[in-house]
Amino acid sequence: MTQEKIHKIILNIIAEIAPDEDISNVNPDVRLRDQLSLDSMDFLDIVMELRKKHGIEVPEADYPQLASLASCGKYLLPKFQEKGL
Repeated sequence: MTQEKIHKIILNIIAEIAPDEDISNVNPDVRLRDQLSLDSMDFLDIVMELRKKHGIEVPEADYPQLASLASCGKYLLPKFQEKGL
């Protein structure tokens, strides 16, 4: 698993939960909420999909670490590696 693959996973989840969003030009270093019309429920859906599809648990205290694609990659990479993905 690489950070780029994690970025794709997150973007695919966003495309599923917010199909009207244009994810083609998402800047990995800018907060997702600053680029896309995501509300707190959309964000929770992202966390739930990570758990449902990949078995990745994200404690509520760690939610701020998922603010941007880059921070998602850094935070989630060891979690995916623990799962052997």
